[in-house]
Amino acid sequence: MEAVYVYSFCLSHVRSQRMPMNRIQFQSGLSLAEFLRDYGSEEQCEAAVVKARWPRGFVCDRCGDQRYSPTHNGRRLWQCKGCGYQSSSIVGSVMEHTKLPLTTWFLAFYFLSQSKSGISALALKRHLGVSYPTAWLLRHKLMQVMFEREQASVLSGRIEIDDAFLGGEQAGRQGRGGNKVPFVAAVETDLRGRPQIVRFDRVDNHGLHAIQRWAAQAIAPQSLVLSDGWPGFQQLGDLVQCHERHITGHGPKAAKHPEFHWVNTLLSNLKTSLAGTFHAFEFKKYGHRYLAEFAWRFNRRSNLKAVLPRLLHAAVASPPQPLRKIRLTEPDC
Repeated sequence: MEAVYVYSFCLSHVRSQRMPMNRIQFQSGLSLAEFLRDYGSEEQCEAAVVKARWPRGFVCDRCGDQRYSPTHNGRRLWQCKGCGYQSSSIVGSVMEHTKLPLTTWFLAFYFLSQSKSGISALALKRHLGVSYPTAWLLRHKLMQVMFEREQASVLSGRIEIDDAFLGGEQAGRQGRGGNKVPFVAAVETDLRGRPQIVRFDRVDNHGLHAIQRWAAQAIAPQSLVLSDGWPGFQQLGDLVQCHERHITGHGPKAAKHPEFHWVNTLLSNLKTSLAGTFHAFEFKKYGHRYLAEFAWRFNRRSNLKAVLPRLLHAAVASPPQPLRKIRLTEPDC
């Protein structure tokens, strides 16, 4: 009897010590059954695209007239009565000139938006039943959409920042440089210290001028910025209301500094995600898209059911992304 009482006491004590459930982490998200119910047919996907593009009804892209007559040439068309311009629901969007059915695009929306660690082009190929080049291009088009969206984010309030690299070291070289790709990690937190928005941005280098150019377009002037002792961060006080520098040193101990808890946590999550999902990719050419994809999902994590519609809205608002444009190197940092 005594043993049973002790076991019962210990069990209740363990339960009382459990960490509270993270509501964001344990939210249901958009299940595959719900996805197929809402977007399982070409007609449903077409209706969703039309609603995302023209939420208040058709508007001609050329003259702004709202009058139209329906027509068809293999895909439903809207012909403006004002100027005669014919438009489909995907003309002018990232899906323009696609030969894939919309159901395939929506499956790609689903896998990219609902997967916490992302999905490789090879895995996407198998899920969609398309060729690897098609899956690769589709994935990069949507990552470019995410990249363009994230460029509009401006951090404010309390912000933790750190310098980081993508890629490995060049043979015979140690430390910074080599064949690594430099980027800046920044996390905006609320008054309770919880992360709100993250940015991962490619930069030319971690020098003073490159950091100032990045901060001028990524951080609001009325902000408190916390950085380590890296010289490239020294002049941030000229651009923001308050800049705190904390000399953290190097190694594992520096990564555990309390003032940089969230930026270090998200950097660790980013590197784990990239290493676990992708065998390899061209850091220097496409790194900015992979960084933006991680940030895009994290910044919309609070409502997983709404992530797919948000990606759809971004896709119809994004300009066409032909292969020649996708394969261009990143614009100047």
